[in-house]
Amino acid sequence: MIESSSNQQIKTIIKLKKSARMRRKEGVFIAEGVRLVEDALSYHMVKKVYLSREIKEEYYERLSHRLKEAEVEYVAGKVFQEISDTENPQGVLALVKMPQYDNEELWQPKVTDLICLEDIQDPGNMGTIFRTAEGAGMSGVILSSGCVDLFNPKVVRSTMGSIFRLPFWIVENMTETVNQLKQENFSVYAASLEGTKMYTQETYQGKSAIVIGNEANGICRETQEASTNKIKIPMEGQLESLNAAVSAALLMYEIHRNR
Repeated sequence: MIESSSNQQIKTIIKLKKSARMRRKEGVFIAEGVRLVEDALSYHMVKKVYLSREIKEEYYERLSHRLKEAEVEYVAGKVFQEISDTENPQGVLALVKMPQYDNEELWQPKVTDLICLEDIQDPGNMGTIFRTAEGAGMSGVILSSGCVDLFNPKVVRSTMGSIFRLPFWIVENMTETVNQLKQENFSVYAASLEGTKMYTQETYQGKSAIVIGNEANGICRETQEASTNKIKIPMEGQLESLNAAVSAALLMYEIHRNR
């Protein structure tokens, strides 16, 4: 039982919670909550599970059949509050190995529909896009290196487990990646107010990639110009743009509908 926040394991968890650099260095991230830890355990990605001494019996029973395969540490309730990233913690947290995908996998024949995210900054948007991409049957997600850290605790929670199931690839330059995608016979659609066609007017035949840009600035000019087509979402009233996750959802499900 860990009863002090000065315990080295607790100090490490707090650092992992706050620092993307630390997460990358250690190759692990934090999954918190029954659902996420359950998913991580089912994919055999957990390094260690931490349970609050005050964990509800229903939560423990839900996890108990999988906890037999994991190393488990119990933590005093007040200490668990310090490592938790939520206001009302469920009392279960795990250190999880980061999924790894080789960028060469992008060019496999099974990869046919992609969502490309250029410098998305909001953790909620990132997590929601991941979750929606899984629901819409996308092959995977391409993220520019300027995006919010995928293993930020808020992003991880927002994915609702999709982070364990949906392939992703991080690239340094989205414009160069768009050009590579076109060479691999992808049609690349940039969501832009400058689009000449409404997003419902495209048929999305063959391999398709959608590009969604930064919440404040949209897609950079170079990436827009490199894309095969610019498409737009109709806007009524005085709005200038939609939320990035909403835009992504509309476009991904339009691809799904056309399939």
